[in-house]
Amino acid sequence: MSDWSHIIVRSILFMLVLFFFTKILGKKQISEISFFEYISGITIGSVAGEVIMGLDSNMGHGILAIFLFGIITFLVDFISLKSNSFRDFVEGKGTIFIKDGKIMEDNLKKEKYSTDELGSLLRQRSVFNVADVEFAVLEPTGDLSVLLKKENRPITAKDLNMKIASDKVPQMIIRDGDIVHDALAAAGKTRKWLDLELEKLNVTIDNVFYGQVDSYGELTVDLFDDKIQVPSPQTRPLLMAMLKKCQADLEIFALETESEAAKQMYNKNAKKLNEAIQILSPYLNN
Repeated sequence: MSDWSHIIVRSILFMLVLFFFTKILGKKQISEISFFEYISGITIGSVAGEVIMGLDSNMGHGILAIFLFGIITFLVDFISLKSNSFRDFVEGKGTIFIKDGKIMEDNLKKEKYSTDELGSLLRQRSVFNVADVEFAVLEPTGDLSVLLKKENRPITAKDLNMKIASDKVPQMIIRDGDIVHDALAAAGKTRKWLDLELEKLNVTIDNVFYGQVDSYGELTVDLFDDKIQVPSPQTRPLLMAMLKKCQADLEIFALETESEAAKQMYNKNAKKLNEAIQILSPYLNN
């Protein structure tokens, strides 16, 4: 075999070997990694590159080396799950950079970070003022976790005692003009329902590039032809408008009637309908 043939065969073989070991070691190997995983990944990649390009080297020795490093990495991860002290030694601990709003200068020096680098990490978290930070810790992966002071945190619905509808996972039910049947079933919808919704939008499945059912069971679509405007779902706003109109009509009937019994009945039902509107508002308001 020629040198080119050797390189092609070795490249394909080691690609399969590396893929196999990556699948065994798990997704953690391709996410934010620890010191040991970083070293292990570099070494395995270097061994694979050396064997692929080193035509005089023994291919079996390279596979053996990758196998050994893969086994060691797997064992280290396994032991780390069982032992906190071992995990702290291998992966390291988080380092506090800001505590109670004060920068920990000694910890910055220990991790060899400058104030400019700290500022850069904060800006990556959309924090531009150090004085806004209550607590910040450098994670073993190199990420900076930031907790803002309470007065600088975004207001949540819980802070305002507002009821918010719980969300369900949106389901992509149309992809490149084809129905994703598993997602359609997961959304609790049928093909008949999908056909009716597409008919309301005056589009066909073949014209839909992307279709998704949201948390409220409404269908939104994106067409191949971007010039065509598709109306947004109006089911919830229309239902809310109808409920408010009914409640207003009951109040008007109560004002117009001369019968005291009818007036009480209209006011009573208007009050009940208003209570129902308050309960349903988180679900029906966009």
